[in-house]
Amino acid sequence: MKKRLLAFSAFIALTSGVSLAQQDKLITHFIFDKMSINPGSTGISDGICGTMIYRNQWDKVNGAPNSALFNAEANLDRYNIGGVGLSFYHDAIAFSRQNNLQLNYSYHLFVQNVGTFGIGAGVGILNLGMDPKWVPPTSSADPLLPLATSGTNLDVNAGIYFRGMGQKFYAGLSATHLSESEIEVLKYTPARHYYAMTGYRFPNLFGETHDLDVQALLRTDLVQYSADINVRYIWDNRFYGGLTYRTSDAVAGMIGVHFGPWTFGYSYDFTVNKLSTVSRGSHELMAKYCYYLPPIPVHKYKHPRWL
Repeated sequence: MKKRLLAFSAFIALTSGVSLAQQDKLITHFIFDKMSINPGSTGISDGICGTMIYRNQWDKVNGAPNSALFNAEANLDRYNIGGVGLSFYHDAIAFSRQNNLQLNYSYHLFVQNVGTFGIGAGVGILNLGMDPKWVPPTSSADPLLPLATSGTNLDVNAGIYFRGMGQKFYAGLSATHLSESEIEVLKYTPARHYYAMTGYRFPNLFGETHDLDVQALLRTDLVQYSADINVRYIWDNRFYGGLTYRTSDAVAGMIGVHFGPWTFGYSYDFTVNKLSTVSRGSHELMAKYCYYLPPIPVHKYKHPRWL
């Protein structure tokens, strides 16, 4: 019974016409997912990269969130374009389904001996639907119970991002759902969310090839506030292990491996709020692939007389 009530209350919180709680996703691997919440970071790192993250939240709880994220971004500074990217997010909670699709662009401004600024925007759609399976106590269905329906509307994000020289330090400010476009059929309006992120990598802190990476993400819809603080130990730029603390929600452990163009990661969240009595924690899987374009060839020309 508790599990069914949890699923139903989660759906009501998500689809209520008045936003009373934070709506955006919570991802422990936020360090690999900057673009979907801050388009200013789009393509600011070299290469063409694709990232996939799957999250099974509150394992074994009926109707608990299951989420999947895909990001693809490219640095096209060599063509004086900037950064371009595509972000898709799918979330299933109880009998509701949410899909976000964003096209992102970031203008990169390089400041010599300082770093690179990214000024970006994302434009896309937000789709929300539900397909409830009611089991009425009588043979006839209750006409007041909602039926299957869905709606789609505009969604706009914006952000600024800075990456320092040497790629050790970064910081960013951003906002999502700036348009606050109502999905009329469900009387649902996504609340604006505001983000601040920062991080610093301490190279060779514990000896050669032994680095420490510290990162933080703050989020709010001006009603609820939460923060993630992550600390990772990185060995030989190949293996990492770390801990994440999310205020009033969870403590997570993570491990990962990087080889060639691939990076794989796994995290497990230990629930520390009231849901700990019914939740077995949250699992998260991450995979990232990067392809780096070869250097632009340099063509040299000489006059035959001067060969």
